[in-house]
Amino acid sequence: MPDDENQNELAALRARVAALEGEAAARPARRHRGRSFLAAVLIIIGCLLVPLGIVAAWTSDIVGDTDRYVSTVAPLASDEDVQAAVANRVTGAVMEHIDLESLLEGVAPEQRPLLAKALGKLGGSLESAVSSFVHDKAQDVVASDAFETVWTDANRAVHTSVVRALTGSGDGAVQINNDTVTVDLAPVIERVKERLVDAGLTVAGKIPEIHTDFTVVKSDDIGKVKTGFRLLQVMGLWLPVLAVLLVVAGVLLSTHRRRTVIASAIGVAVAALVLGIALTVFRTVYLNALPDTVSQPAAGSVYDALIHFLRTTVRMVVTLGLVVALAAWLTGPSRPAVVTRRMWNSGIDATRTAADRAGLRTGPVGPFVRRYRTWITWILVALAVLVYVLWDHPTAWVVVGLALALLFAFAVVRFLGAEPAEPAEDGEKTSVRA
Repeated sequence: MPDDENQNELAALRARVAALEGEAAARPARRHRGRSFLAAVLIIIGCLLVPLGIVAAWTSDIVGDTDRYVSTVAPLASDEDVQAAVANRVTGAVMEHIDLESLLEGVAPEQRPLLAKALGKLGGSLESAVSSFVHDKAQDVVASDAFETVWTDANRAVHTSVVRALTGSGDGAVQINNDTVTVDLAPVIERVKERLVDAGLTVAGKIPEIHTDFTVVKSDDIGKVKTGFRLLQVMGLWLPVLAVLLVVAGVLLSTHRRRTVIASAIGVAVAALVLGIALTVFRTVYLNALPDTVSQPAAGSVYDALIHFLRTTVRMVVTLGLVVALAAWLTGPSRPAVVTRRMWNSGIDATRTAADRAGLRTGPVGPFVRRYRTWITWILVALAVLVYVLWDHPTAWVVVGLALALLFAFAVVRFLGAEPAEPAEDGEKTSVRA
């Protein structure tokens, strides 16, 4: 009986120890699951904020940087669709103030042959001939360097008014009336009137000052757009910073950081890509909703110009996400990554061996690089990140260029830090220690 009791006590003790060990193992597992869940939540929120962060950065640029705004809209002055729309709008405004019946009577006798000759070349009725004549002069004006100057100077001068129009505060030359953002074309009409008078149509000099509008943006929901624009303006650059901080915090909390970095980078790239797709889809919806009086080609050109920076930033973020994901994968333990690194290192080592055989030694530089290779590597990474952060409006090509430059720097460090080749003896092959 005592033996049975001892056996029972021993079994109970073993069961108790097993239970305690199970509880001890469960506590870290629960902590890991909690950390992983919190990390996933932070990363998801950060990825969802990426599109809003990109739009907030664009909003901050349009509002706070006059030069950036002018450089955004300046190409519109040489856009053929915009020029055609402006010429048509100016022609219509001028024709409304020309009295065709008294046109020839109002022209000085010595100038009538010149006018008759100009109109005769155009053919057709008097109205169509004069309209074509006016349109030609308007087209000449909008296609000239003078129009580009007027366009650029006007947009620079009314930048504050553009901000007021978009944010819904104050008045200015650019206004929102009936859910439409318009620009006054009076300076262009004045130049067209001068061209008409110089060409013999002196009656154009009697046309009073005309104020007509060129539609920049038109939407039935522009009130909501103003509200959202103002909100993003307040957030400014803090929103993209918040998105980055949330993603970084999620990575630091995760238990498998390399995989988390890859997933986070891909998630950021996908979020930015979704914004790019949304911009393209909205373009079609917006143009289809415009009234017939608005030129769709010109409206499309204006839309493309205004969101050019948005699209550039989207491409940059997508490229950056893919580059970071690829870098994290290549430094990982997977078999393809290991094979890729071996091929890379073998190529560099072979180059170093050939250089040693040619007598190109590194001298004291080699031992120094071998000793501080880890520090040098991280310094190079920090410099690449610093250049990216300080770069004014980096593009996708900037990201690719920095990645290639960093890769080349790593190759140079590997080349300088490789062990020198041992001298070949008796025809033996030179060996290199990695």
